[in-house]
Amino acid sequence: MLPEYIEARHKVRDEMLKIINDLSLANKLALQALEVGDKEGLKKAKKPIKDILERTEALDNDIVLIFARYAPEAKDLRELIAYIKTTSVINRIVINIDNYIKNMQIFFDDSESDFYKIIKESLSINRFTLNAFDFTLEMLQTFDDRDKLETLAGKIEVEYSKTDDIYSLIEKEIIQKAGSSHSVAEEYFNLLKYIRKNIKIIERLDDISSKLIFAKIGGKL
Repeated sequence: MLPEYIEARHKVRDEMLKIINDLSLANKLALQALEVGDKEGLKKAKKPIKDILERTEALDNDIVLIFARYAPEAKDLRELIAYIKTTSVINRIVINIDNYIKNMQIFFDDSESDFYKIIKESLSINRFTLNAFDFTLEMLQTFDDRDKLETLAGKIEVEYSKTDDIYSLIEKEIIQKAGSSHSVAEEYFNLLKYIRKNIKIIERLDDISSKLIFAKIGGKL
């Protein structure tokens, strides 16, 4: 393989790593703000993702140029296809993060309210997601180690599975509260919907994990 091709392929992986790291940072900042009821801090949590859509578009263009210039062999072609499909997943994560932060701001007016207490209970989901981000980043950093990739993919799947248990408990609590307080039932169910949408972030990380497994090992994409 040409040195220029190897450098271009590694550059794509490095940029993917930086983008996912910024997604993780936004989630970490949002979690920190939610833990202490910092509404301004929650707004600032969007900063790391403000230009990611432009960056993924540039990354797609870089990948297309690699296709055009170097005509990659099968195993490298598989990696690049996985990356170009991953950028679309990243774009959906950006939307998920943005919507989650925006919707959580609605419930910040009273840190003693039942709504805020439920949000605090739901933050285990955010912590599981941060763990999944760490494992995803490690997958990119250790891409050439097949066994390591499979181990990390399994860890992401475990973190994702934990969110169902947390969500079920919160869903039960919200249904009970909504039933005893009809005047705010819609708000309770909206909060449940937003929490459910937040789980989409870790679901998409699980999707990225499967794409990285495809890139290295093969199988179905």
